Amino acid sequence: MSDFVSSFWGLAILVVSVVSVIACAVLLKSQSVVRKAEGLVETTGHLWDEDLSEYNNPLPRWWASMFYITIVFGLAYLVLYPGTGLFGGVFGWTQTGEYERERAAAEAVYGPLYDRYLKQDLPTVAADAQARGMGLRIFLNNCAQCHGSDAGGAKGFPNLRDADWLYGGEPEQIKTSITDGRDGVMPPLGPALGEEGVKNVVQFVRSLSGQKHDAKAAAAGKEIFATFCAACHGPDGAGMQALGAPKLTDQIWLFGGSEQAIAETIMKGRGGNALVPGQTRMPAHKGLLSEGKIHLVAAYVWGLSQDPTGGVPKAQ
Repeated sequence: MSDFVSSFWGLAILVVSVVSVIACAVLLKSQSVVRKAEGLVETTGHLWDEDLSEYNNPLPRWWASMFYITIVFGLAYLVLYPGTGLFGGVFGWTQTGEYERERAAAEAVYGPLYDRYLKQDLPTVAADAQARGMGLRIFLNNCAQCHGSDAGGAKGFPNLRDADWLYGGEPEQIKTSITDGRDGVMPPLGPALGEEGVKNVVQFVRSLSGQKHDAKAAAAGKEIFATFCAACHGPDGAGMQALGAPKLTDQIWLFGGSEQAIAETIMKGRGGNALVPGQTRMPAHKGLLSEGKIHLVAAYVWGLSQDPTGGVPKAQ
């Protein structure tokens, strides 16, 4: 109820709750007593198959007693727990308090295990089978929505299983990405380049990765690239991890390597909030995951593109 600026809603919930419980009791009482003249048997008026009538008998006492018990339980609940919106309940129970108690209990059990792994570097943690299993479960609960359950990525979400890294694939770089997040932005260049300029740059970018392209247009696009794009992607298109600018000389594309996809990226840019088309933002997880969990999931992610037991890159 803290989201409301008036106590009216709390009062409304109180009235509705209490009146509903009382109304149930009155209805139950009214249906438990049959008013009839002496010697007469009343029916509900329903008739089936010409002679099959439904008699208006009261509910069995055991059945009515069960309903009365639920009514008493409901009133007791409103006294003991915050069910009215105004009164917090005798026990003072809250969802936040329950969450904190469960979290404290889990921390008491798993905290020492997290602390043990925190004392180890990421390659060592990644080589531990138990740690990898824990990191996998943390990944599935917090990262798979974007990067996929197999960490293979999707359009706008990097593949974490290869050796291509926007911000670096060293253990501490991965841990920093998870902890603090990343917010890369590709500015829209369409207004500056014009339609023809965009087409030429597209051809040059495709030539960098050995894709089919128009050589004449690519030559014209090279000069434009040097002016507008080289500051981030480098003069040879090798990228710049400090800025999160991707390498353009391979066949790995975050938003697609077709002419249409590259043109869209150049014209409209890429950037914005997470989980929306065109986003390049990696949200920070330091407020969501403990340091121990971040350490474990970072080790798991690092191990996806490495041989965890030997610390060497896997064959691509």
